[in-house]
Amino acid sequence: MSRSDVLIRRAPADFADWESIRALILDAFAYMAGRIDPPSSASRLTTEAMAADAAAGALLFAEVGGALAGCVFVRAKGDALYIGKLAIRPDLQRGGIGRALVRAARAEAKSRGLAFLELQTRVELAGNHEAFARMGFVKVGETAHPGYDRPTSFTMRAPV
Repeated sequence: MSRSDVLIRRAPADFADWESIRALILDAFAYMAGRIDPPSSASRLTTEAMAADAAAGALLFAEVGGALAGCVFVRAKGDALYIGKLAIRPDLQRGGIGRALVRAARAEAKSRGLAFLELQTRVELAGNHEAFARMGFVKVGETAHPGYDRPTSFTMRAPV
């Protein structure tokens, strides 16, 4: 797949296909079941929550051949654009779609005058840490979910 095969779009204000976005996220995050503790919040996603996330920032999504291939929610957080629920259809992973979505998030951050991209990745997902490092992200902190006395997530940042 080449860069020109991937079309990145911003969801319009009247976007309504939340079930397709939810299904994509659940498919992309399925491999985490039993690997991360606590479990991913993806299983609790609702139409209302996704619409609120998009309204607070934006939903960027990728299409390949006119079909939904990936997505990411973005919103301003201090001097950074926070990227969350970055999801790529499992059969299309490692094909540059994630990188294209991160490039689009960088452009969004620049247009808002923000200096960084920021994300959270689970401690157990070493492959994700490596993938984000290849895109310029570095670990800048650790956080623990409520009720945990150990780090459960790493905070990573990349300059825009």
